[in-house]
Amino acid sequence: MADYPLADVTIVDLTRVLAGPYCTMLLADLGARVIKVERPGRGDDARHIGPFLNGHSAYFASVNRGKESIDLDFESENDRLLLDRLLDRADVLVENFKGGTLARLGYGWPVLHERWPRLVYAAISGFGHTGPYAERPAYDMIVQAMGGIMSITGPEQDDPSQTDSRAPTRVGTSVGDLTAGLFGAIGILSALHDRERTGEGRKVDVSMLDCQVAILENALARYFATGTAPGPLGARHPSITPFGAFAAADGHLVIAAGNDQLFVRLCEVLGSPALAADARFATNGARTEHESELKGALQARLAGATVAVWLDRLASVGVPCGPINDVAAVVHDPQVRARSMVLPLDDPELPGLHVAGNPVKMSGLPEPGFRRRAPRLGEHRVGLVAETNPDA
Repeated sequence: MADYPLADVTIVDLTRVLAGPYCTMLLADLGARVIKVERPGRGDDARHIGPFLNGHSAYFASVNRGKESIDLDFESENDRLLLDRLLDRADVLVENFKGGTLARLGYGWPVLHERWPRLVYAAISGFGHTGPYAERPAYDMIVQAMGGIMSITGPEQDDPSQTDSRAPTRVGTSVGDLTAGLFGAIGILSALHDRERTGEGRKVDVSMLDCQVAILENALARYFATGTAPGPLGARHPSITPFGAFAAADGHLVIAAGNDQLFVRLCEVLGSPALAADARFATNGARTEHESELKGALQARLAGATVAVWLDRLASVGVPCGPINDVAAVVHDPQVRARSMVLPLDDPELPGLHVAGNPVKMSGLPEPGFRRRAPRLGEHRVGLVAETNPDA
């Protein structure tokens, strides 16, 4: 990956499970050399989380592809010396222990910065390295709950079709971990850019809870604008209408008529142009105020044809719409395939396993036809020992 933008960056990766490994995976996809440091004997906890294929964790393989692995015991003096030699050559150190853990192991920021002043140190933790919760542990579910995401996720509370509309609902993917990984990667790249100017590395402190607050988006604005904490609204948007999931004759589709012109086109396709002239629906504000009435009128028309028919008709006039795909449909979608967003993993011990491609497309960089496999535990130890041996 010599032509990739991060090909000259070496990362020592002390992370495990998801938030940290996802961060370093993103950087590996952009060409960085990632040396994953794992516990002897057991390795990353994700190696023991399913689903499994031929005894290997597909979960681990999906977020640790393209990395190297070395097993180190922090209680061993020789292994700590080896870690020091790795840091001698590294540009970035990434860890996602709970706050204060690495400092207790003797590798806090003051020590790191004094010994390796150009090193960028990125710490991804549940609550960050400051504040009253700094040393608390956290998982994705915890920060989704504490960060407000769960309070606005799920069916609308007064929807009569839902029998338990007040049950808390977790987002279907681990957005607490994934957003921390994304913000962590942004922070690392920013610190590397700053190092070109100053010659010194920085500490990047990313909190999973902070990241959940950062993506509250419209909910945060609504609270401060109205003084009322918003609740879940199902699939619809709180301030754009129609913008949600609708039932057709054989299933559901999503329609997002985000402005008045798109709404007029939608009504014409549905054979109900009078809806666009109705005072209750003539503007977005009015449509949002009368959302339930409008939804009933739209549903009455949509029930007359299949999802495929409506998608074809709506797309032909430029109304944003789409099917509600399950994962099987996603991985076979021609647009997803055309963008190389599902690629086979180059691992004979995990036959048939595909993983996500890189959503960052850059000119001059050809799309790979596969993803490099994840390492076996300690697979690269011998080579790394030889590479960092000052007497070799």
